[in-house]
Amino acid sequence: MPLHILIVDDSAMMRAVIKRALQQTDLDIGVVLEAAHGRAALDILDRQPVDAVLTDINMPVMNGIELLRAIDARNPEHLLRIVVSTDGSTLRREEAIDLGVSAYIEKPFQPEVVRGIFDEFLRARAAAR
Repeated sequence: MPLHILIVDDSAMMRAVIKRALQQTDLDIGVVLEAAHGRAALDILDRQPVDAVLTDINMPVMNGIELLRAIDARNPEHLLRIVVSTDGSTLRREEAIDLGVSAYIEKPFQPEVVRGIFDEFLRARAAAR
């Protein structure tokens, strides 16, 4: 079953880097959606269910932590939440983990890191079925 993924980052270049990293894996990806901030991401999530959200922390309008809180309030238990950020502070990392983040990837990163996270997610999803 193809994955539907949402990339949320205020940098169009970083969204392209993340998308390219996903394409360099052998994941079965159906749709990759993009948003420049958390508010736009929520608008997309209202219209399109996704399997995973990869979000930056520092963004205008609605930052990544606010986005994770909004996702948490909606309670989509099946949603893989990944932070891809340059803000590696312990406080931000702990806050993100408290909000259900499965992985916290610091920029820059290697595509293999993304692949490993998705492999774990897919194994857990298959075991739950």
